[in-house]
Amino acid sequence: MSTKSDPGEIDDVEPLADSTASQARRVVAAYANDADECRIFLSMLGIGPAKHET
Repeated sequence: MSTKSDPGEIDDVEPLADSTASQARRVVAAYANDADECRIFLSMLGIGPAKHET
């Protein structure tokens, strides 16, 4: 059984909650071998770097 994705479905994606993105960053940081790999994994997940409030 194969699944086909509709190209229009990408518009239906909702942004992640801040807490979910934060948890994903921690998991990726824990398992990535180095900072470059961490950036690649976060990019694959569509999660950017954490925003620091000043």
